[in-house]
Amino acid sequence: MSVTGTGPTAVPRSALADTLLERLTDVYAAAADPERAVGMRAYMKDVGPFLGVATPERRALSRAVTAGTPRPDEADLTALALGCWRLPEREYRYFAVDYLRRHVGRCSSGFLPVVRHLIRTDSWWDTVDLLAAHVVGPLVAADPALTADMDAWIADDDLWIARAALLHQLRYEERTDTARLFAYCLRRSGHPDFFVRKAIGWALREYAKTDPDAVRDFLAHERGRFAPLTVREALKNIPA
Repeated sequence: MSVTGTGPTAVPRSALADTLLERLTDVYAAAADPERAVGMRAYMKDVGPFLGVATPERRALSRAVTAGTPRPDEADLTALALGCWRLPEREYRYFAVDYLRRHVGRCSSGFLPVVRHLIRTDSWWDTVDLLAAHVVGPLVAADPALTADMDAWIADDDLWIARAALLHQLRYEERTDTARLFAYCLRRSGHPDFFVRKAIGWALREYAKTDPDAVRDFLAHERGRFAPLTVREALKNIPA
């Protein structure tokens, strides 16, 4: 694969990515179901076209695609992800997200701009949420200097970048930076969009599994700043 463009969206040369993309397009296309694709596209609010491959089948096909291939390095992951994102159907992006989740530990902090590009391109919750929790989160955990990037993301005008910042600690449990989590929630408490309000509630609800008292106390003082949707979501699993 030759280099295309410059900056974080440049595609590096990667024989592994070439192999995976060739296998992937052959295998997925052969399993396409146009009738199912119509329903999948409608469910995802017409964010993009689908092949019509259901999740269990897609994951089985993905295992066949990656069988016998070596572990990727960061250049391979960049080339594979960007290559998948340039294909129209969402299933290719789901493959890339799953592959990144599996191998994110092989990426440096320099991979974050690539993930940002993925989040901002044809954005919807189906890719953004998994990238936030399972790719951005591990990158920040491995390099705390990236918290400065998260501090910038939470203020971003792009609601999906802000949502990713809110959700990046979703899997941290006791490692959660509670002060930063609460500050991010307050920072975007007045956001008008459903997906940001929902993300605030989700982030708080998830952290409540680790420290319900902290979330309860936080909302006891600040709930007036949040939409009812956010509060309901945050308190969903906390006993009254």
